[in-house]
Amino acid sequence: MSASKPFRVAVLLSGSGTSLENLFEHMERGEVPGEVSVVIASKANAFGLERARQRGVPAIAIPRAEHPDIAAFNDALHAELSQHEVDLVALLGFLSLFELRGKYEERVINVHPALIPAFCGHGFYGHRVHEAVLAAGVKTTGATVHFVNEEYDKGPILVQESVPVEEDDTPDSLAERVQAAERRLVPRAVRLIAEGRVRIEGPRAQILPA
Repeated sequence: MSASKPFRVAVLLSGSGTSLENLFEHMERGEVPGEVSVVIASKANAFGLERARQRGVPAIAIPRAEHPDIAAFNDALHAELSQHEVDLVALLGFLSLFELRGKYEERVINVHPALIPAFCGHGFYGHRVHEAVLAAGVKTTGATVHFVNEEYDKGPILVQESVPVEEDDTPDSLAERVQAAERRLVPRAVRLIAEGRVRIEGPRAQILPA
C-alpha cells in the first residue's frame, strides 16, 4: 500500500472489543501497517463500539436480533461495508456467520480460541470452546487466525499458537492464556496480509518471506 492509501481494515465484533483495542495499539505503535476504517457490532451495547468512537473511527451497530434471518443480517452488513473502503474484514469476536457473497473471498479473517480443526464449527465460541477442551482432557489447545469461507471455521489457516492445558485449569484461566495468544496472532496476521506476504493455494495459506 502506498503512503497515500493506507491498508484499511473493517472490524466486526459482538462484545467488549479487547482484540480491537489490541489491534489499535499495534497500529498506533507502527507495528501493523494500515488503519481501522469502520467497526460494526452485532449487538447495540457492544463496548467495542465505544473503543472505536474514542479514536474517531466510525462505529455502527447492526443488531443481529433485529433481522429475521442470517441473509437479511448480511444484507445490512454488506450495505454498510460498501460505504467504506475496505481491504480486509477482520472478525474479532463476531458471533454470526459472515457471508462472502462473491466479494470478499480471501479478504476476511477470523480469530478462533482453539487449534482448528479441533474444537471448532457452529456453536463453538467463547467459553464453550474452553469448556469442551477441558472436558476432552487434551493437553494442548491454542488460538488460530484463519481465512473465512462459507462454513464456520473451515477456511485456510494463516497463523496458530499452541497453549498448554494445565491440570488445575478452569475455563477462565485457560481463556486468559488463549486470549494472550490471540493478542499476538491477530496483529501478526493483519501485518502479513497488509505486507502482501500471504498466498492462498486451495486449502492452504502460504506465508511468503519478507
